[in-house]
Amino acid sequence: MLRIQNISYSIAGRPLIEDASVTIPEGHKVGIVGRNGAGKTTLFKLIRGELVLDTGTITLPEKAKIGGVAQEVPGNEVSLLDTVLAADTERAALIAESETATDAARIADIQTRLADIDAWSAEGRASAILKGLGFTEAEQRMPCSAFSGGWRMRVALAGVLFAQPDVLLLDEPTNYLDLEGALWLESYLQRYPNTVIIISHDRGLLNRAVNHILHLEGKKLTLYSGGYDNFARQRAEQRALQTAAAKKQDARRAHLQSFVDRFKAKASKAKQAQSRVKMLEKMEKITAPEDAARTVFTFPSPEELSPPIIRIESGSVGYGARTVLSRLDLRIDQDDRIALLGRNGEGKSTLAKLLSDRLALMEGKITRSSKLRIGFFAQHQVDELFLDETPLDHIRRQRPDEAPARLRARLAGFGLGADQAETEVGRLSGGQKARLTLLLATLDAPHLLILDEPTNHLDIESREALVEALTAYSGAVILVSHDMHLLSLVADRLWLVKDGRVAPFEEDLEAYRHLLLNVNTGSEKPEKKKETPKRLSRDAILALRADVRKCEERVEKLQQMETKLAAKLADHSLYEDARVGELEVWNRKYAELRDAMEKAEALWMSALEKLERAEGATAA
Repeated sequence: MLRIQNISYSIAGRPLIEDASVTIPEGHKVGIVGRNGAGKTTLFKLIRGELVLDTGTITLPEKAKIGGVAQEVPGNEVSLLDTVLAADTERAALIAESETATDAARIADIQTRLADIDAWSAEGRASAILKGLGFTEAEQRMPCSAFSGGWRMRVALAGVLFAQPDVLLLDEPTNYLDLEGALWLESYLQRYPNTVIIISHDRGLLNRAVNHILHLEGKKLTLYSGGYDNFARQRAEQRALQTAAAKKQDARRAHLQSFVDRFKAKASKAKQAQSRVKMLEKMEKITAPEDAARTVFTFPSPEELSPPIIRIESGSVGYGARTVLSRLDLRIDQDDRIALLGRNGEGKSTLAKLLSDRLALMEGKITRSSKLRIGFFAQHQVDELFLDETPLDHIRRQRPDEAPARLRARLAGFGLGADQAETEVGRLSGGQKARLTLLLATLDAPHLLILDEPTNHLDIESREALVEALTAYSGAVILVSHDMHLLSLVADRLWLVKDGRVAPFEEDLEAYRHLLLNVNTGSEKPEKKKETPKRLSRDAILALRADVRKCEERVEKLQQMETKLAAKLADHSLYEDARVGELEVWNRKYAELRDAMEKAEALWMSALEKLERAEGATAA
């Protein structure tokens, strides 16, 4: 387990964490949340021992390995697969020693240990991880130098996942993944056998891949059971109770003070007045929770154009002589909200460039409204800002005739206040740079806004503000994002970019998620000749329904037991030295419960599939 006890840490005399404590049991999946600048990344550095605590202790089991993605892998000539295999340093060292060892006993020890760590299946496991993160088998044999920094970050992530450290620390891992890679990572982390602690602003990941939320607020650490939505509900309830208590206390204070003010000069009431003064002095102040400064985006509204704003007929597009997308027949109206789905390399960025008039058709016809204005946001544009200039300089370049007050108002509309307006871009946070780029993309009130991974570096509050702005926006939106929460709230149409074509995806995002996970786990089976299923009797179907109900009830009971056990394990007193034996018992019970849960869920899904097949055959 990871035990953090009464730790404090300051930066340049400013306390960042003060007397904070938390215990994370072995095998827990924990998401860390908190405002930007609260100290989440600093906490990781303290856990890894890269920074020295002012006070307190952080302890881990002896010989426990801590792993995380520190930086991208170097652009050398080593293949991706070999780079990932080398990340398991114990395996690499044992294999190297096995080639030179001459002592029979030592050779036997080496082979036994290699068998224990499943070393001979390593290449298959490493390849599966790379595939899940978007690398084809051919690419896995290519050198790291053939890939850009963002792709090498994926290789670094693959390496640490393959090494399977006892405590896995991940800081915003989905920032350099596409939707498909992010969904694969969610699934992988759910099955990860050891402790996971992840800093993320991705609500989908925090709801599906973790079972606890660690909140860093007010220099303290608080552990909550469940995913992000459950944490947000509990936080809202706590804030409401704290606000009500503060109001009640304020009313009580006002009443006591009023009595003191009225009667302190009267001899007959002086004793009672003095008594109330003492009551006021002893009353511990209840402070109402501070309302966080709400992040907002203000997108200007374009005038309405006649539909369609873009029409493509029999189009083909690509680079040079290479065609990437063909037989394109697409229409976009001003009220469309379209999400582009598809793996990296299938052509999503190519389509975005075509729609934004950054790339011309090779064949076919494209018609755009004559007054069409297009706003384009891509992650690389954030990196292309002028680092030695201020946000005010950037916007002044686009609006040289506008008054400074108006320019500042525009910046404030994207959460960039007076201080940030005149701060060099190089000193701004990633989120502040992203907000500036969004402002520049929407400055001309575009009729069509194309957003390619707009949420990278945005915190949860900023993402929610972006959803609100896009909902109110009266132009069309083309959206590429790994953030399922954003896609589900904004997009009302899905286009799948696959095998050189762009076609509507008629099902919903959850269906697409299941499709991807089935492909990645190899459970997608080749099509077989369809056979007419046998029709079952009414009694047989009723029996199947009863099985489903029983399985569902079993899962619900296990979930209730898990909630109780999680609450038990969150009890700080359980981790005192005197109760070590009791803790081991509860940890064992928790592991047994998780195993039972997996089996119960598998039985439930199997029962549901049998029932669906039976009902489908009856309806046919």
